[in-house]
Amino acid sequence: MSCDLGETNYVESNRSEETEIGNSWRSLSLRSALSSFGSDSTLGEAEVDELDKQTLSLWAQIEKLPMSEQLKLSVFDDQNEEKRVVDVTKLEAGEKHLFINKILKHIEHDNLRLLHKIKKRLDKVGVRLPSVEVRFSNLSVEAECQVVHGKPLPTLWNALIGMILDMTRLVGLSSKAAKIGIINHVSGVVKPGRMTLLLGPPGCGKTSLLKALSANLDKSLKVAGEISYNGYKLEEFVPQKTSSYVSQNDIHIPQMTVREALDFSSRCQGVGSREEILVELNKREKEAKLIPDPDVDMYMKAIAAESQESSLQTDYILKILGLDICSDTLVGNEMRIGISGGQKKRLTTGEMIVGPTRALLLDEISNGLDSSTTYQIVSCLQQLAHMSHATVLVSLLQPAPETFDLFDDIILMAEGKIVYHGSRDDVLEFFKSCGFSCPERKGVADFLQEASAL
Repeated sequence: MSCDLGETNYVESNRSEETEIGNSWRSLSLRSALSSFGSDSTLGEAEVDELDKQTLSLWAQIEKLPMSEQLKLSVFDDQNEEKRVVDVTKLEAGEKHLFINKILKHIEHDNLRLLHKIKKRLDKVGVRLPSVEVRFSNLSVEAECQVVHGKPLPTLWNALIGMILDMTRLVGLSSKAAKIGIINHVSGVVKPGRMTLLLGPPGCGKTSLLKALSANLDKSLKVAGEISYNGYKLEEFVPQKTSSYVSQNDIHIPQMTVREALDFSSRCQGVGSREEILVELNKREKEAKLIPDPDVDMYMKAIAAESQESSLQTDYILKILGLDICSDTLVGNEMRIGISGGQKKRLTTGEMIVGPTRALLLDEISNGLDSSTTYQIVSCLQQLAHMSHATVLVSLLQPAPETFDLFDDIILMAEGKIVYHGSRDDVLEFFKSCGFSCPERKGVADFLQEASAL
């Protein structure tokens, strides 16, 4: 929404108010709202209705402050009191809870609406979010294993033999060892802005592929081939700052609450390029005389603020993952009562997506979850990929048909090789051309798993 602020009148009518900060915002009148934009303003009646005059008045006061202050302040409407300017870095827990419940009343639809508004705001002034294209070429992963006749018992003698064999390998002598190929010369591209599903039977190399792409493989494994992010090899940057790998194992600090675990993860990952993007966005909007949606502006400023003990992003992740009902419950473990196994699985996912990384590699995130919860999480990931142009690669064992339909691309693996890599819409036609037709009333994902084993 554009608006001619009337630059000269704007400065003259507000010169005496430049030092008024804080509680003075609460007492601004409707007359002050209109005079803030000058008599030459071209703001139409419909636009005044969309962004009411009180909001325009508060926004005019924010724009007079230095950029460092503007990035901390936004207009907050709790729908019970008068609208007011708040410091997003000092929001109370109740205010965060109230704001998240306001913008996410219905998770699936409202989350998509929020992401769409953010995308629309960025597109309006030509600001693009960073994106990551992950390429892998002729990738192979091998493991060296000791050859044992029969099953060795954990005795002192067997341990001594193992130590001797390790010493012989150190001095270069030959030993009874075999190389096992986990991934065999695979190539592909994981594109940004698309949801990619990684399918395959257990033991086919899905986890090793995800770990290889995120540089999380065990150092004892031998990796050959090339992996690149936007053309840069893994050795040229720190991939853990660009991508997030979500493990199958749910490892948490049991003494923390769910909220504390997410806040801790958020502080460890930082805000990335969010602040830089916000500075550029604010600069271009001021040049174009655009006024953003107050809710979108407040959310973007709150998640871009650094050095916060508790971020608004934590409340957002709690809401979309359905963890808000247990946010103050201890995570727990075998010795301490805590949240359920399914909630721990969702927390594992939340700890990674709470950060600013643009590439998400998720390994079997549906274990222990019902199909409805899995659909909800994958749906949120789809919205994130499509609206924010993120790169998302998800490994699932047996996705339900409705969950399968949320993906754009399919990577099907079998025995360490990629059987199919392409669009989901073309996968059945491809297998039909190979002589395999999907029976009626059979899920496509189940059919692909069976076809890959033949």
